[in-house]
Amino acid sequence: MVSLPKITVVTPSLNQGQFLEDTILSVLGQQYPNLEYIILDGGSTDESVGIIRKHQHNLAYWISEKDRGQAAAINQGFARASGDILCWLNSDDMYLPGTLLHIAARLDPEKSEILFGNCLHFLQNSSITYGSDVRNSHAQSNLRLTDYMIQPSTFWTRKAWQQIGTLDESLDFGFDWEWFLRGRKLGAAFLPDDKYLSVYRVHKDHKSGTGGDRRRKELAAIFGRHAGARYERLYSRCCASRSLAAIRKWIRFARLTRIEPRLLKVAFPWLFHGFKPHEVRDVVTML
Repeated sequence: MVSLPKITVVTPSLNQGQFLEDTILSVLGQQYPNLEYIILDGGSTDESVGIIRKHQHNLAYWISEKDRGQAAAINQGFARASGDILCWLNSDDMYLPGTLLHIAARLDPEKSEILFGNCLHFLQNSSITYGSDVRNSHAQSNLRLTDYMIQPSTFWTRKAWQQIGTLDESLDFGFDWEWFLRGRKLGAAFLPDDKYLSVYRVHKDHKSGTGGDRRRKELAAIFGRHAGARYERLYSRCCASRSLAAIRKWIRFARLTRIEPRLLKVAFPWLFHGFKPHEVRDVVTML
């Protein structure tokens, strides 16, 4: 029997007790025989620590103490990791059944590879769900202009982590995208996968949805770092335009999203002058 590669899953968490056990069970429920599971709790004051203790016999390591932020906690976890394949799963997301076995069959630990699959998104306390098509996004979009890789459905080899380096701990919202962009520059192999691998929970306290101006300024800086000042200015101006947001809502209501870039170029010629429709599409996706 061929031995399975060791997979390390790191879960950073802070006061996510209402979701944390779902996350833990989705990892342990994989029944993957060569799993290393690490949980880094940032000093939660809710029921999180009790939930972690309940499952500690299945964990390789866990701690609950104040940290320097999410990226730092994840880096701390990977510093302890011994897996051939690495990933992190936030404490409000979940893996779908069979995910780790699928990943073990698709990634080659001898190579610097990053695999990214599809993800089922759902809005907490509603009936709204939607999926993704990362293969199509990978073929049509520019990663420097839009983050089409869905973090909980992304996995990589230890060689990729060693080649690319740790997450940028100065970032709070876009450190995953920035890490992917460094991987792209350094020549890691990017492997799109059609399988649905995870569930992404959207809720009222969701970090990306509550970041506001801090998130927008950080993403603008990442645009500047990896795509250049021209795209950083474009993204910042798009964020500042209330009329752009209103027009985009109308386009979605009218179900005209397939021609949204052309409509926006007509409606805002001063804003999008010199930019191609696919560039407009990619940048506004990040708003």
